[in-house]
Amino acid sequence: MTPWIWWWAPSLRVQLPLGGDVTQDIDPDLSWFFDGIPPSAGDGRIEHQAFDVASYGRQLGWITEVLIGLAERDGVPAGQAAESLRKLRQVRDEIERIKDAAHDAEVEDLARRVAQVRRRGGTRAARLQARLRQAPGKDDPPPA
Repeated sequence: MTPWIWWWAPSLRVQLPLGGDVTQDIDPDLSWFFDGIPPSAGDGRIEHQAFDVASYGRQLGWITEVLIGLAERDGVPAGQAAESLRKLRQVRDEIERIKDAAHDAEVEDLARRVAQVRRRGGTRAARLQARLRQAPGKDDPPPA
């Protein structure tokens, strides 16, 4: 840039629309979920803390298991209650199928990734093999 025509010299930096610096907050904002709880139903802060302890799905799962267990032990009157129990069992079974499919997909993905590391070989494969041998099994006691 020549100093005697500085007022005319174009900027070397071209700024297109939406071309500026970008920052993005990737932490999910779930306040809309807890703000959707009506004030008469409870305190949103407390609901959020309770959700951190056990999600609504987990809580409903426990309630479902207890309810089905009680219904099977004591019997259910015929009619609407029996139909509701049948639907509740169907929902529980479908959710279990969804969980099983998700876990199976995780296992397949993990097996594929382990196979990739083994194909590449080298020290990474040896370290992975050693770590897999040390991984606790389902029946092993947790590490102290």
